[in-house]
Formats: sequence, structure tokens, C-alpha cells
Amino acid sequence: MNSPVEPINVADYERLAGEALEPGPHAYFAGGAGDERTLRDNVEAFGRWRLRPRVLVDVSAVRAATTVLGTEVSMPVLVAPVAFQRLAHPDGEEGMARATAAAGTVMCLSTIATATPSKVASAAPGAPRWFQLYVFRDRGVTDALMAEAVASGFEAIVLTVDAPYAGRRERDARAGFVVPPGIGVPSVAAATGAVEPLSVREVFELVDPSLTWTDLEALAGRCELPVLVKGVLTAEDALLAVEHGAAGIVVSNHGGRQLDPVPASLDALPEVVDAAAGRVDVLLDGGVRRGTDVITALALGARAVLVGRPALWGLAVGGEQGARRVLDILREEVELALALCGCRTPTEVTRAHALHAAGGGDA
Repeated sequence: MNSPVEPINVADYERLAGEALEPGPHAYFAGGAGDERTLRDNVEAFGRWRLRPRVLVDVSAVRAATTVLGTEVSMPVLVAPVAFQRLAHPDGEEGMARATAAAGTVMCLSTIATATPSKVASAAPGAPRWFQLYVFRDRGVTDALMAEAVASGFEAIVLTVDAPYAGRRERDARAGFVVPPGIGVPSVAAATGAVEPLSVREVFELVDPSLTWTDLEALAGRCELPVLVKGVLTAEDALLAVEHGAAGIVVSNHGGRQLDPVPASLDALPEVVDAAAGRVDVLLDGGVRRGTDVITALALGARAVLVGRPALWGLAVGGEQGARRVLDILREEVELALALCGCRTPTEVTRAHALHAAGGGDA
């Protein structure tokens, strides 16, 4: 009997995760909003670009390492915030933290996590980590979450601004997804004093939909950590983010889970980069499945990318080790793509390395 073939890329892990997960959790992690046009377009957008390799460059020593917000990382790939990771595997966020630390990069912990910031910090002491934050109607809840993240050694706050309400995620409804007993959001529950675990819908009901740029400025002013703004898709909002104290911008459409349709993150990236004009780091999430996707994003101006579903698929298939293997695969692919493009480091990738498939230059 032939032995099973080990997964060798993100697509393999995605397929195996679909087999490993129950229908409800799989729908929650894999699905998007509305007709899921943006969900699909996030991936397809990378196919609209071609890389322009340079040859006869000394690439005998190629390293994927770079810095993001001044933090050294092994590659320009960070782990995006994904909620309810214990639904994917018992290792949960703590396993993801260990995998990310072993891979030498940054994990961003979701507010809607099944482990507290302090437990995640204990799981991977000394590793760089960021905390994704929703601003709640009760600002005391927000302050408590930030305080725990700061006390637990998190190095940045990633403020999600594209989800004043939960998007219409119909795949979840069709699959009958519910959060099972025993899977809750301990950090939010502790901050609110709730006895029972909170569902995703209940958490979003706590989010303050009146948040404005003034609130961002106040948050950035009183927080001792740098604050990134996640969920920006336009030049106008990029300018406002910089003006109101953001230390970084994440070009993101929430993985296609909020408003459908909006532009693919990659399509929105160039105008945000141009508006930021080098004043802050610009990152991208949404649709990254290959190391070559990472290089394309770098060529269009991103400092780094964040991956959510790819790391989650690894966790679902193999727990901590599965997540680590996905990250290692992406790093290996990034290093090979760098070498074949004639670049020794991520910082050598420029817009000259990408060509729109329609035949034009920049987007």
C-alpha cells in the first residue's frame, strides 16, 4: 500500500483541512460575505500579475529576513488574527503561537480568541506578538484588553476598523454553524464579567459602531504601543490613518468576510502605498497562498503580508506542527522566488519586479 503523500503547499493543507474539519467550523473559517466575490477575488488578484525576474545577479546568499515596525522577522510573512482557533484544533492559539515563534515571525492574536493574551504569551515567551483589537461600546472592556496585552509583552495593537457590524456570512448559516459548548472568548468574557461563553454575534454586538478617526487618534495617543489600522482599502483612508497617528496600515477586506463586493486587497494596495508615501509601514492580508504572492505584494509596496487561513489550515491538519510546516513552506517559497527574481533580500524587491498581466505597468 502506498503511503499518503505529505502536503507540499498551502493548497494541499486547505484541501486536507476541508476533510478534517466538521462542516460548521469549516464554513466559518473558509466562508466569506454575501456572494463571496471578494473572497474569491482576493486569491485571483495575484493571477493578474507577473513577476519580472532579473538575471546574472549574485544570489548565492539569499535571506527572506526583514523588519516590520522595527522588529526583525525571518520572512515578510506574519500570522493574521483568526478567531476561535480551538475550533480548528485543540492546540488552538497557544499552538499557533509556538509555531509562529519557531518560524521566527509575528503572531497577531485575535480579540475573539479561545485563549487569553497572557496564556498565549506564556506559550511562546520572548516571541514577537501583536494584539488585534476591537473597540467596544464599553471602553472599559477595550482598556482591559489592551492592558492585558501590554502586560503580557505584546508589541503592537492592530485596530480592526472594517467591522462595526458582522458581515452577512451566509455559508455559516447554511452549515448551521454555532460555537460549541466550552469554546468561548475568555478575554472578552473576563473583561465584561460574562458567565457564559460569548458567540461571534454577541461579541460584535459589543463593538462600538460610532468609532471615528478622532477615536483612533485618542487611542494612539494614550497607548504605549504602536497602533496599526487594519481594514483600509482607499487612499483617502490611508491619508487619514497617517494623519491621526497610525504607526502602520494593513490593507485588508477582512478576508472577504465583511462587505461584498469590495476590491481585492492586492488591487487596493498600490493606492494605499502611494498615499502613505513611506511614512508608515504598509502591510497586506487577503489571498496570499504562495511565496510568489508575497513577492508580488512586496513589489507593489507592501512591507510584509499577513496570512490567516493558510496558517489555520495547517493548524487544522496537524496542530502546532502543521501550522509550523505551512509557515516553513511559505518561507522556502519566498526565498526561492527572491533568488529567481534576482533579489537577495525582500528590501531589494521593487515595482520594477511586477508586471500587470494585461500588459501595463503599475496598477
